[in-house]
Order: sequence, then structure tokens, then C-alpha cells
Amino acid sequence: MTNPIQSSSTPRDPGLNPALSNPAMADVGAADPLATDTAATSKAHNRIDQGAERVKQATSEAVARTKQAVNTTADKVEAGVHRAADRTADAAHRANDKAAELADRSRELRDETMDKAEAWMEQAREYVREKPMQSIAIAVGAGWLLGRILRR
Repeated sequence: MTNPIQSSSTPRDPGLNPALSNPAMADVGAADPLATDTAATSKAHNRIDQGAERVKQATSEAVARTKQAVNTTADKVEAGVHRAADRTADAAHRANDKAAELADRSRELRDETMDKAEAWMEQAREYVREKPMQSIAIAVGAGWLLGRILRR
């Protein structure tokens, strides 16, 4: 039985059978298609490598610029923090100085008040020694008045 694909009546195409020589390839001459593909592949690889190198350089430059910007910003922030800390410390020192000043002034006022109270007590003692009957009458009157006020 004959093969329907390869019947004697079906002409054979020489381009479909690699074992047979292709007349179209005979005109090309000595040019090797593998050499042409290798050269094209090599050029493509070179272009890809060059593109990758440009991307790598651009990325490195972007990273360097970003790093520089971050460092500059960090320096500015640090300087701002130092200025704020200095201002806060100055304000704290001024507040502390003011508090110390007020404490000194309040001690002075307390001492003056105590001196005046002691002077009044001394005057009251002297008055009671000089005029004991009047002192008793004043004390009784003041007690009675105070009692009347507190009852209400």
C-alpha cells in the first residue's frame, strides 16, 4: 500500500525535506544563517547590557541624590531640634530664676510680717501691764461681741 502523503503522483517539495537542498538557499551564497542570528543576538545583548548599565547609573545617581537630600534634611532637623532645646533650656532657666526670685521675696515678706506680729504682741503685752483693768474690760467686750456674731 502506498502512503497517501507520499504518493508517486504527489510532487515532493524540496523545501519541506531538510535532507534535500533548497534551491533558494543556494542563491544566498556562503552566508551562514546561524552566524547572522548570533551577530543579531550579540547586538541585542550589547544593547540590553548598555541599557542595564544606564539604568544602573541612573539608579545610583538617584540614590546618591536621595541620600544627600536625606542627610541635608536630617542636618536641618537636628539644627532645629538644637535651637528648640536651647530655647527651652533658656526659658526653663528664666522660669527657675523667676521662681527663686519670688521665693526670696516671699521669705522677705514673711519675715517682715512676723516682725510686725511680734511688735504688735509686744505692744499688747505692754498695754496689759500698764492698764490691766481696761484690758480685762476690752477682752470681755470683745468676747461678748464675738459670741453674738457667732450665734447668728
